Formats: sequence, structure tokens, C-alpha cells
Amino acid sequence: MANKGPSYGLSREVQMKIDQKYDPELENILVKWIIAQCGPQSGEPEAPGKAAFSSWLKDGTVLSNLINSLAPNSVAKVQKSGMAFKQMEQISQFLKACERYGVPATDLFQTVDLWEAKDLASVQRTLMNLGSLAVTKQDGFFQGDPLWFPKKSQENKRDFSRDKLKEGQSVIGLQMGTNKGASQSGMTGYGMPRQIL
Repeated sequence: MANKGPSYGLSREVQMKIDQKYDPELENILVKWIIAQCGPQSGEPEAPGKAAFSSWLKDGTVLSNLINSLAPNSVAKVQKSGMAFKQMEQISQFLKACERYGVPATDLFQTVDLWEAKDLASVQRTLMNLGSLAVTKQDGFFQGDPLWFPKKSQENKRDFSRDKLKEGQSVIGLQMGTNKGASQSGMTGYGMPRQIL
């Protein structure tokens, strides 16, 4: 958060709403998963909370090691650096690797969301989606408890024979309406006033 003073007014209200979306329980699950997935060499946050969580992930090396453990060689060069540009580049490489892995672009956080700790809830959502996708793939790379993440739905394609499709064309579905029991008795012609007796 270099050269950023405190926010006031509407900016503060917006930041407070974003901060309320952060889930400490989800943070605990994500930390356990990352340590199980990457091993103890990845370290862990110094303390529970947003500040420690963001500083643990801020340089991008933990995230890059995470995606490399799920899809080997996704991020070719993982190196720790104290330079801001290098850290942001490492986070950006993680995000690109996540998209190649199958996480939709709409579910990815922006680099500054993590690096400036502006929207850590979106970082949590990205990691949650990554974990869900890893559990769903069942390729043997996922480590940890699969119950930590919801499994993504998968395609259930069905093939019907021509005879079955032809049979379905003769059935009128209830969504299209029905005319059983309907009649026009008691209706007036168009444009005529309704008769109330």
C-alpha cells in the first residue's frame, strides 16, 4: 500500500463493504489446503487475519508453487524477490496459469487486489474456485481433504435415438399450455364490453 493514505467518505464506505466479504473461516481452510498441497516449505501466515494472509501470498511465490503442484510447470520461473514489479509479475503469472488450468477469467482476482490488499475476498474466491476445480478433475494432483471444496458440476450428455426424438415431437408439454376443458362459452366478441350480471 505504498503512498496510500487513509480513505474517507464514499471510498471508505466502499472499502468497508469489500472488507466485510472477507471470510476468516475460508482463510483457515485455504491456508490448510495450500500447506497440504505445497508442503511445509511454503510456510504459513504469521497469525490469523487479513494482513498476515495477504503478506504471506503477496510476493506470488506461494501461489505459483500452488498452481505448479496442481499442473506441473504452469509457472516456469518461480523466484522470490523484494522488488514490487517482480512480485506483481509473479502474481500475474499465477493468474494466467489458473486460466489455462480452467478457472474462468471472471473468477480471477486482479493483481492489485492482492498486492495492495484492496480486495482479499476476491483472492479467496479465486483460490476457492481453483480448489473446487482441482477436486473435480480427479487427476491425482490434489492434496488435502476434498470436503474442503464443493465439487463443480460436470456435463451429463445424453444421446437419444431418432425414434425417441420423433416420439417426443407428438407430445405437447404442459409448459406450452393445454386446451383440455377450455371453451369459449360465455366470452364476448372482441371489442365488446364484458357483461356483468
